[in-house]
Amino acid sequence: MATVTLNQIKKSFGPTDVIHGIDMDIADGEFIVIVGPSGCGKSTLLRMVAGLETVSAGDVLIGGTRANDLEPMDRDIAMVFQNYALYPHMSVRQNMGYGLKIAGLPRAEIDAKVDDAARLLQLEALLDRKPRQLSGGQRQRVAMGRAIVRQPSVFLFDEPLSNLDAKLRVQMRLEIRELQEKLGITALYVTHDQVEAMTMADRMIVMNAGVAEQIGTPLEVYETPRTLFAAQFIGSPAMNVFDADVSGGTVTMGGSTIGPATGAGGPVKLGLRPEHLNADDTGPIAATIQMSEPLGANTLLHGRLTVIGAPITVSLPGVHPIEGRGTPMRFAIAPGNIHLFDTGTGLRRAG
Repeated sequence: MATVTLNQIKKSFGPTDVIHGIDMDIADGEFIVIVGPSGCGKSTLLRMVAGLETVSAGDVLIGGTRANDLEPMDRDIAMVFQNYALYPHMSVRQNMGYGLKIAGLPRAEIDAKVDDAARLLQLEALLDRKPRQLSGGQRQRVAMGRAIVRQPSVFLFDEPLSNLDAKLRVQMRLEIRELQEKLGITALYVTHDQVEAMTMADRMIVMNAGVAEQIGTPLEVYETPRTLFAAQFIGSPAMNVFDADVSGGTVTMGGSTIGPATGAGGPVKLGLRPEHLNADDTGPIAATIQMSEPLGANTLLHGRLTVIGAPITVSLPGVHPIEGRGTPMRFAIAPGNIHLFDTGTGLRRAG
């Protein structure tokens, strides 16, 4: 197993900078999720760790050794790709053992390693099948098995579940997390799905346009987002954001007092998570509800604020039918759940 250190990692394609300096120390056995929208640089960052992209500036250290100039095969890493990358003409056993065969290991040792990985991944009955005879989830297990047999120090996952249906994604992310914990291997996992990031990560890197907006545990990012981008990207449904003002120790929106605030006065961005809003006939937040989405365990209400006309989403536990389009409702929120951000920099302010 190994630690991974990213020391002011930068990447440029000609004059265009795409990664603007990432710093992070990843502990031995830690599961790190790199999350962000398409084009934010998360896969590029992973490929620099893998050695598939050159590092323009900074250092990548794997197990304390500078890896910038090492070939991918010399970095003691194994990578699981989005498209599985299985050889269609080879059996599951051959696919899983191919890298070891190329490395010149004896046939008996290859078979033993493949059998061990197959038992771990419940693939014993599928070893003689070809990839076309497997389901998506089974193909993903084979791709993981091919990485496991190499017994690497670091696992790299590049959106490995994006081709699977929703139910199978839930199952596979649990299996990947359990497998990583059982093996104790350091892992970097790229995804655009913030639910995957929240449920799988020990810590996450929230990426935006080549910048690490925030690095922290899922709960740290959810409860105290460092930037407005991180606040809106992490959480489902997304955080509501409104224009508001701070004055005299309170935050107001459209003339209504929302709650206490500290720090300098002036305009702010006010963030309210849908699940933190409570139905309250005397609450300061008035809205006209246009649509209700009953989801069973909770209900999403979509509407517009009465005072400024901005759209708002509220998540209430249980079933909450509305009388019809335009139903008036009021909501309250606890002071600890009010998030304030600077209008210029987007950085978090004291609440």
